[in-house]
Amino acid sequence: MRLTISIRAQDILLLLSVNKQFYSRKFGFSYKDQMKHLRKSLDPKDLQILGEIQQNAKLTNAELASRVSLSPSPCWERVRALEDRGVVTRYVALLDASKVGMNVTVFIQVSLEKQIESALENFEAAMRQYSEVMECYLMTGDSDYLIRVVVEDMRALEQFIVHGLSKIHGVANIRSSFALKQVKYSTALPLRGHNNK
Repeated sequence: MRLTISIRAQDILLLLSVNKQFYSRKFGFSYKDQMKHLRKSLDPKDLQILGEIQQNAKLTNAELASRVSLSPSPCWERVRALEDRGVVTRYVALLDASKVGMNVTVFIQVSLEKQIESALENFEAAMRQYSEVMECYLMTGDSDYLIRVVVEDMRALEQFIVHGLSKIHGVANIRSSFALKQVKYSTALPLRGHNNK
């Protein structure tokens, strides 16, 4: 079987432009410089530490140090450095959605009337206010945004779409796709040189 992937040149240019603008605003220097800095500053031991705490953030410093073959003091210093630099942003507990009654997962494509900065900022600000929205991405292609929504049932979804999403100024089109089964879900990034299980 042959798989063909089609990517429009203008989509690649848009994605690169958005990334460069984001890093310039957030860090005060270019995306290229930021990537170069991160590659140089994260050594194999840092990546090993990150791989371990991605899998289990409740590891004690002693346990983590043993797993990455460091003594406790240097291990603790490395973890603190990763936190201070913003590589590790926070520690959270991951819940089983079905066991807390969140049984419906929906992926929604949203198109805006105009793709101008003020319209994008308005929509993104609105998305941050809804706890139902688990993820929101600015996209290339046919739609402007892809969001993942988790709710209790169809009634809750209707409330979100009719009284929330569709009321946001500038929203032109909404298309929903329901997840029938979760085949894989991971929060661990695929770090180079570390085998995430």
